[in-house]
Amino acid sequence: MKLSGFRYLVEQGIDNVWKNRMMAFASFCVLLVSLLLVGFSVLVYLNVNTVIGGIESKNEVIVYLDDGTTDEEIEQIGSRLKGMSNVAQVSFYSKEQAYESLKQSMAEYEVLFDSLGDDNPLVDAYRLKVKDIGGIRSTINEIKLLDHIYSIRAPYDFVNVLIQLRSILTWVMGAVIVAMVIVSMVIISNTTRTSVFSRREEIQIMKYVGATDAFIRFPFFVEGMITGFFAGALALVVTWLAYDGIVRILQDQSTILNIIGTGSIIPFSEIYPPVTAAYVCGGALIGALGSAVSTRKYINV
Repeated sequence: MKLSGFRYLVEQGIDNVWKNRMMAFASFCVLLVSLLLVGFSVLVYLNVNTVIGGIESKNEVIVYLDDGTTDEEIEQIGSRLKGMSNVAQVSFYSKEQAYESLKQSMAEYEVLFDSLGDDNPLVDAYRLKVKDIGGIRSTINEIKLLDHIYSIRAPYDFVNVLIQLRSILTWVMGAVIVAMVIVSMVIISNTTRTSVFSRREEIQIMKYVGATDAFIRFPFFVEGMITGFFAGALALVVTWLAYDGIVRILQDQSTILNIIGTGSIIPFSEIYPPVTAAYVCGGALIGALGSAVSTRKYINV
């Protein structure tokens, strides 16, 4: 195809947006709503998943060491713990630190602590966080194989709840997102088909006078791409404003943030590039393909 012919078809597609502005506006609205439904579903899933991850990161496994373990042995145990694949963070908690913390938390029992004198009944310990709570049991079993381990305290019950919650969330949100995509595609297809139907005579006349299928479809392709592009751009703006508004509301609720953690909500600035690409490119592609495919019935005359 010559450059002049390509330019003509592009101009025809742009002109068609204005000539058929009512149907183009209907397609624009459907694309906008569909993109928002799918987009918000994905963002909700990402944030809830991040919140669960934030809760997971607050769980500690405490490894208590045998009383009398030497400093060299303590360092060796620390090195072994840091070398484990599922361990994200390791910190030593001496029995002196634990004793002082206990005294501060039980200040009303000062007489009891005075009776103990310099005798510290506590033991040294390591506090660690795991990377994946799903593998916490295997990590605990690996730690048990080390020497000079007195006992291990791990939040097994809470871990099981989080694992089940994440599994349920993945299936539910996955089903919701898939359903949203299917519903959106069906609505977009029907709306686009209606738009093309209103110009079926124009398509058939072009076909009868010898126009190729590509020549007929290309202006519809351009028209759908333009409509989808602007729908994606507006969906991005709406999502951005709504997302930031929700984040500001949550920031005002200190109780909620204390529960889920201030770092659990993903800032929009961090996800702006992929969200922009998904909205704009996705809208343009869906609009273009929907318009081009919907012409097939009226081309085959």
